[in-house]
Amino acid sequence: MSHDASYTPPLEEPTDPRGPLPPTPDTRAPEMRTATGAEAGKDPNARAQQGDYLTTAVGRRVPDTDHSLRAGDRGPTLLQDHHLREKITHFDHERIPERVVHARGTGAHGTFTAYGSAESITRAAFLKKGVETPVFLRFSTVLGSRGSADTPRDTRGFAVKFYTSEGNFDLVGNNIPVFFIQDGIKFPDVVHAAKPEPDREIPQAASAHDTFWDFVSLHTEAQHHTLWNMSDRGLPLSLRTMEGFGVHTFRVIDEAGATKLVKWHWKPKAGVHSTLWEEAQLIMGGDPDFQRRDLYGAIEGGHLPQWELGVQVFDDTEDQMFSGIDLLDPTKLVPEELAPVQPVGLLTLDANPTNFFAEVEQVMFNPGHLVPGIDVVNDALLQARLFSYVDTQITRLGGPNFQQLPINRPHVDVNDNQRDGFHQHAVHAGVAPYRPNSLGAGNPFPAPAEQGGFVDHPAVVAASQTVRAVPASFADHYSQARMFYRSMTPVEKDHIVSAYTFELGKCTVPVVRERQLQCLANIDADLCAAVALGLGLPAPKATEKVADVEPSPALSQVGKPFPVDGRKVAIVCDERSDDATVTALVKAVEKASMVPFVVGPHGGQVGSVEVDKTFATARSVEFDAIVLAGQIAPAPDAVPSYDARNGDQAALGTQTDPRIALMLGEAFRHCKAIGAVSAEAITSAGLPADAKGVVVADGAAIIDQVAELLTLHRVWDRYPTVAR
Repeated sequence: MSHDASYTPPLEEPTDPRGPLPPTPDTRAPEMRTATGAEAGKDPNARAQQGDYLTTAVGRRVPDTDHSLRAGDRGPTLLQDHHLREKITHFDHERIPERVVHARGTGAHGTFTAYGSAESITRAAFLKKGVETPVFLRFSTVLGSRGSADTPRDTRGFAVKFYTSEGNFDLVGNNIPVFFIQDGIKFPDVVHAAKPEPDREIPQAASAHDTFWDFVSLHTEAQHHTLWNMSDRGLPLSLRTMEGFGVHTFRVIDEAGATKLVKWHWKPKAGVHSTLWEEAQLIMGGDPDFQRRDLYGAIEGGHLPQWELGVQVFDDTEDQMFSGIDLLDPTKLVPEELAPVQPVGLLTLDANPTNFFAEVEQVMFNPGHLVPGIDVVNDALLQARLFSYVDTQITRLGGPNFQQLPINRPHVDVNDNQRDGFHQHAVHAGVAPYRPNSLGAGNPFPAPAEQGGFVDHPAVVAASQTVRAVPASFADHYSQARMFYRSMTPVEKDHIVSAYTFELGKCTVPVVRERQLQCLANIDADLCAAVALGLGLPAPKATEKVADVEPSPALSQVGKPFPVDGRKVAIVCDERSDDATVTALVKAVEKASMVPFVVGPHGGQVGSVEVDKTFATARSVEFDAIVLAGQIAPAPDAVPSYDARNGDQAALGTQTDPRIALMLGEAFRHCKAIGAVSAEAITSAGLPADAKGVVVADGAAIIDQVAELLTLHRVWDRYPTVAR
């Protein structure tokens, strides 16, 4: 919804002047703060457009914005038309450079509430029990441009800005706990390799091309992250069902100055779920905004997304190792079975952006935005990020004052002695922006630790020589990739095999495929053999001796039950459907905290029920389950010349509308739950009524069984698996 629900737009153009409509209830603007962090008022919408009448940028009212000033009605446009020049000039400069990576993003406002369980390891104020902290969360894909789709196979960004009482803390992570590289100096290389190839600028938002696989097959430290990307983790179903990770190890400091090392985890309360590759492709064509629409719709509908923030905690030892794992290596994870994730707080997203550009596009993050009690370690990738994030925003946001944009402003006082620069929002007073000074009464004063000052932890730096090298402990590039693959269930292994086969099949240079197969042989012989079979190539033997590893069941997505809150259920009906049955199905879905979508042959109503989607506009990939309220006869518009999805009417028969038959066939193939009030409704569409995950029952009783199936996301045992 994009307008005030209390206002009904008239058919004719309005003629009575009135002020701007208020934002919809599901949105929230950044807090009203001055550029220096002071509270500036109660209404955050005061920054929005004001007044009943159209004006220029400096407030002069405009009587006509449809016609340029011309020398006669057929003459040339006059240069003196100040309104035209202002309007066109602003339009010509509306776009800013997109992010080099993470260009396509989506964001929302929320609140983080601390449990207090982290108080024993960090003095950070926002982690003290009961403290509520406003946050802004930005999700993103890494490779695609801002205009790409939501659902390609890709790593996702998971960046959270905490507006804490001690300044902003940015936890800038991904949905994968490891990264491609161990040193930030290689970041331009991996991005250049993964982005569209520079000669033709294709493929967009995809890793299935030669330069990507050329890089990762030569740069084998990338194999662990790449395997995660080839798994279902590279295809999240929803932003609401996606884990987040801080990737790096961080140091935390308690009130007494004692330190621990931690890794950050975000665990979605709705569970971790993914699409299938065919689904992702269909979604990209049918609704490239699928995930942002899903997020915004869930918040608007009251199904508020939630994540628990947790930490894995390690002793801050001199070698910074844990169970043989180097904690400074961002290509490695620590299995949860060895170091359990301890919950420290709950994040709830409860408001959509009021303005996408001002908030989602202009928000900036920086892993160097730290608060007392949290510090960085000597991770070479993290160290480079501390520089890179600041540098890139100077270009994107037009100068050094990007912190003053409303979405980036901290919720505490700012007195940084910085002055001037592009887009300076503050109006600084005084004559002494330097320290020490006497002309400004010495202000601002340094803050010692007891006054909340951030004190860099005095970590010991060992005597050494300057080198361009990595520790020997970074050299193992395969054992954790092997652990990840062997931790997957058979169906997840099948998906990984299919992903590698598809991606490498898109490569045109034979040696790239062969070299990546060699990497797979070093990870797992069965994985290599299955992919080689699909590529029509011999499976090479391993060239590196890799230790056998214990699987980590926590890495698998399959087999764990999760709540069904917010899952989407299509209820398909037509004029022959029993009205009471359709109504009961809708109510039963709502009672189960799921979201019903009535799919009918046309817009408007079917019986007493309002239609949400029509046969022409609905597609299986939009829903988690499909329920038939009866046999669905072909609608009047089921004519092949009108809609290619109608297919060959003669071949399909006339018992079920061909678009619904297609929808059911896709849902069945994608292992989704299917329900119906009669077996005939299923069989008339060409599906077996006794197949696994197909429910036939009376009325609302269907929904209980469908909801039970949805706790496991899909009916994974509908088809046999082939992975060994």
